[in-house]
Amino acid sequence: MTNRISAIELDEKSLARPTPEIEQERRVAIFDLLEENSFGLPKRDDRLVPPGPYRLGLAIRDGRLVFDVATEPGEKVGEFHLSLGPFRQVVKDYFQICESYFEAVKRLPPSQIEAIDMARRGIHNEGARVLQERLEGKAEVDKDTARRLFTLICVLHWG
Repeated sequence: MTNRISAIELDEKSLARPTPEIEQERRVAIFDLLEENSFGLPKRDDRLVPPGPYRLGLAIRDGRLVFDVATEPGEKVGEFHLSLGPFRQVVKDYFQICESYFEAVKRLPPSQIEAIDMARRGIHNEGARVLQERLEGKAEVDKDTARRLFTLICVLHWG
C-alpha cells in the first residue's frame, strides 16, 4: 500500500524530558503507527502528488504544529502548519486523564481503572477527530492513524 507512513520523526528540539509513562506512550504510538496506518496527500490544483509511502516529520515551531512530508527516498513533497489552538483543551484534558489513569493503575481496583480508561479513550477519540478536521484538504488519515498521531502531538506538547 502506498498511502501510508513508512517512517516518522519527532523534532527532538520540541521535546521536553518525558516521564517514563510519556516515553512509553510515544514508543507504543510510533510502533503502532508504523505497523498500520493510512496517510495520503490529496490532489491539489491539478498538480500530481508523488505516491507514498511517506516519511513524516512532526514538530512544534513558533506555536504551530508542523507536518513535514517527504517521499521514502527523502524528496520533500509538502509541509503544512496547523494552529495549536484547537488542540489545547483536548490535550490538557488528555494529560489530566492520563495522570489519573497512571495513578489508578498503581492503587485502584480494575473496575475503577476501566472507568478511567474509558474516559481516556473518549478524550483520545475527540483529539483524533479534531486532528482529522484540521487535516482536511491537507492529508487524508483514517481514525486509527489520527489517534496515533494525536498521541504524538501530545508527546510534543509535553512540558
